[in-house]
Amino acid sequence: MDIRFDTVYYEPNALDYELGQMLRSKYANLPWVEIESHNRIPELTAADNRDFPKLKRHLIVGVRKTHRYVPNHKVSDWLVPYTSSGCPAMCLYCYLVCNYNKCAYLRLFVNREQMLDRLLKKDAEAVVPQTFEIGSNSDLLVENAITDNLHITIERFAREGRGSLTFPSKFDMVEPLLALDHRGKTIFRMSVNPEEIIQRIELGTSTLRARIRALNDVAEAGYRVGLLIAPVILLSDWKKLYGELIEQLADELSEKVRQNGFIEIILMTYSFVQNAINTDAFPNAIQLFNQETMTGRGRGKYCYRNDVRAEVESFLRKEISQQLPAMPILYIS
Repeated sequence: MDIRFDTVYYEPNALDYELGQMLRSKYANLPWVEIESHNRIPELTAADNRDFPKLKRHLIVGVRKTHRYVPNHKVSDWLVPYTSSGCPAMCLYCYLVCNYNKCAYLRLFVNREQMLDRLLKKDAEAVVPQTFEIGSNSDLLVENAITDNLHITIERFAREGRGSLTFPSKFDMVEPLLALDHRGKTIFRMSVNPEEIIQRIELGTSTLRARIRALNDVAEAGYRVGLLIAPVILLSDWKKLYGELIEQLADELSEKVRQNGFIEIILMTYSFVQNAINTDAFPNAIQLFNQETMTGRGRGKYCYRNDVRAEVESFLRKEISQQLPAMPILYIS
């Protein structure tokens, strides 16, 4: 993937770190704009919603100051604030927009050694081995193409960690990970959707076929793997789309993935903030809010009604049990 930026915004103390200096050299041909904080860039916050695609071409370089781990009870034990947040892709449902509004651009945090030290300390203090989700705020395959952070993280955790790391992706740049000494301590999860949804809604991400190939390659390299069908989006022909998706997965996933992988399923949650940005920035895009199937869920958020969710769950469980019988569904949410 060719990741292009037009401007770098940076906190001055980020250049005190090795990674900060590496990024300064890597993007020396771009304008570098000094900022006080990666969380407060007034000129970007004040931009119009229609400028969302332009904002996604900015790179923010800073030092992460928040390190609070959040308990999780799905695939991991903890959600870990790690080396990046945001993403250069433009998925129209991206939940990070709920947190960052239009400023969901890629932020790289250069104090990676500090964050990894903290993670290993938390791991060592645990009574039983823990699983740490390090990719909940960004797509680490995209980040790794810029920083090589996964190389450092995966191999050091393999040597010193007791538990496991995990992260999901919508991209296929896994080649650099295949020869790493991971010792089975990293769980790689690939997020998938029907190709029509990828092309129309998950803008700037890898194709379904490329994602499947990448997951097969990672499994062949000995990583533990999972499949994340998410978010499930109920277009008018959703049964056809997701039925065909599961059929394609059954045909193209390797035996190793089908026999040893697991499945997570998450239905889409949408928000007023996302709808406002999409309306202005992507006026011709598909409308994700459907008042006939969705209901309010907290302040300014919408999810599918319980009866609709029950129909979706029944359908997906039946299709998966027939097409991918050896892959357990860990949860549907």
